Order: sequence, then structure tokens, then C-alpha cells
Amino acid sequence: MFNLAICYYYGEGTEKNLEKAFYWYQKAAENGHTNAMFDLAYCYYYGEGTEKNLEKSFYWYQKAAEKDHIGAMSDLANSYYYGKGIEKNLEKSFYWYQKAAEKDHIGAMLNLASGYSNGEGTEKNLEKAIYWYQKAAANDHIDAMFNLANCYYNGEGTEKNLEKAFYWYQKAAEKDHIYAIFNLAACYRNGEGTEKNLEKAFHWYQKAAEKSHIDAMFNLAACYRNGEGTERNLERAFYWNQTAVKSNKMNSKNEVEFCNE
Repeated sequence: MFNLAICYYYGEGTEKNLEKAFYWYQKAAENGHTNAMFDLAYCYYYGEGTEKNLEKSFYWYQKAAEKDHIGAMSDLANSYYYGKGIEKNLEKSFYWYQKAAEKDHIGAMLNLASGYSNGEGTEKNLEKAIYWYQKAAANDHIDAMFNLANCYYNGEGTEKNLEKAFYWYQKAAEKDHIYAIFNLAACYRNGEGTEKNLEKAFHWYQKAAEKSHIDAMFNLAACYRNGEGTERNLERAFYWNQTAVKSNKMNSKNEVEFCNE
């Protein structure tokens, strides 16, 4: 039944048919198939092959999680965290993030670290937060790399260590994390955790600016204006300054419109 559902869901050996996939996921789930329970919950959550129903999605995530499905544990935690299909409950959310993280679910490691960092669903504990950020970062989770870098930079949950902060900003920046790119540029500009290098600072400010980071645009304009890390170019300085101003105004306008909705 489950394999038949998979065939219909992905269109393997037959035409893709989400309604039939849902039907067979349901049959398999009702017969105790754990992966089918998880996939059925997913169908209810996103309205695939059936009407969207967050309460039923929660029900099946819970059933699968109780049968040790790691992905279901994380999604059940998300349901409790955001109040999707169930009343918001940060303690239960934390519990299921912890269960999933202990079974090596990388996203749950990050969320567990955030729980410890912010005191959500548990007592605030920065040492445990950094432990789980480290675990997730070692498994290539980009946001965990960035958060770990911040911990080292600010000395939160560990001794301040600018070299380690630089290392993790660089790792995250190389995976296109926009805020890590900006912070890496600042490290090169100020010589924090590495030797001062204005050419590399310019390079990373440019990368962040091209990804619409407003502060990076202003800093890139300053680099062009002052000839820092690049040749002095007042036209490029003007361009990036104007682009930053326009982007800033656009963001402010969107915030005002959002508040007035």
C-alpha cells in the first residue's frame, strides 16, 4: 500500500495522482505503517490530494513521532511551537525537538539550541545552546554556523573567541548566508579574528550588497568613495549609496504598509 502511494505521489510507473497517493497513504497509515503516517500528515498539512487540515496533520505527526519517526518528531515540535493544529505549547515543542535532536535530526538540533538560547520551553542555558549549535554546525547547518559564530563573537555560552567566530562566519558565508557574508567582511575590515585585509573586506561587502544587504551597500559605497580595498570610484560609490537609500526607503514603506493593513 505504501509503495503504491509512493508511485502515485511521484508518478513512478504511472501518472502522478495526489488523490490516489493520499488514499493509499491513509490505508497504509491506518494499518500502522510509520512512514505512511508521516507522509499522510504531510498531505494534510499542505493540502496534497486532500483538503488542508492542520488538526489531522497534527494527529498523524503525533502518531508517527510516537513510533520513533525522527522527521515526525521535528514536525510535531514545529506544530506545538507555532500552534498549528494544536494549541501552542513551548514545553512540548522543546520536548520533541530534544527527542529529534538526540536522534541526529539536524534542523531539530538548531531549534533545540534556539530553545536553550531564548529560554523557550525550558530554562535559558547558553552552554547547552552552544553545544547544540556546534552539533548542527558540524553537520553543515548554515544558520547554526552563523549562530555559533555569533556566540563566539559575543562570548555567549563560551569564552569570546574572535578566531573561531571568524572561522564559522567564513563557513556560513561560503554557503551564501547573507548575514555571515556581511559579518565576514566586517572581520576583514577591522582585523577581527584574522589579519586586516581591505581587499577581502571589499569582496565580501560586494557579495552581500549584491544580495540586497542594505548595510553592505552603504559600506561598499564607502569602500569606493575612500578607495578601501579597491580603486577609488565616485560613480560606483554614488550608485551603491543611492541603491542603499532606495532599498531602505522601500523597506520602510513596506513596514508602514504592513502596520496599516
